[in-house]
Amino acid sequence: MKSPLDELVESLRCLPGIGPKSAQRMAYHLLQHDHPGALRLANALSRSIEKLRHCEKCNSFTEEEICDLCRSDRRDASQLCVVEMPQDLLMMEQAQCYRGLYFVLMGKISPLDGIGPREINLDRLLKRVRDGMVGEVILATNFTVEGEATAHYVGELLKGDGIRVSRIARGVPVGGEIEHVDSGTLAQAVFERRSL
Repeated sequence: MKSPLDELVESLRCLPGIGPKSAQRMAYHLLQHDHPGALRLANALSRSIEKLRHCEKCNSFTEEEICDLCRSDRRDASQLCVVEMPQDLLMMEQAQCYRGLYFVLMGKISPLDGIGPREINLDRLLKRVRDGMVGEVILATNFTVEGEATAHYVGELLKGDGIRVSRIARGVPVGGEIEHVDSGTLAQAVFERRSL
């Protein structure tokens, strides 16, 4: 039987990017220096697991059946932005550049990790897209190999539905200087140039 300390260290290792040494440091810090923080963390995790669920429309996390964003009458229901994770939705909202609705895949297609189309809620996405309200799907997956594969797959799925499918642009960052941009990003910016 494992000791409580070993169990705590092993539990912390489930977090992305946390290896055995980092998990051990966190466990010792919580036990030695921050008992109130450790209790807050335990309570917050317990409450979150108990109370949060997936929104019926966008698949993000909410306490209600339908989240506040999806219920808002100030959003453009004809646009649906598809993102990989809830944190991507939050970044889009912080940028204040989009007023439509969202769908969160909760992942991306990654055959090496055993994640295919079934594991990322594409059936729910298709049902949402085909509800008669959506006129454009904006694919805002990451520009990784997996994100590109996911965007391509979703784009192919939606080809025959008569719905406009677009992909967010990529290229030189705002405020960036060309001499400091990597060659791949610069090449993509030139390739995806637009007329003025």
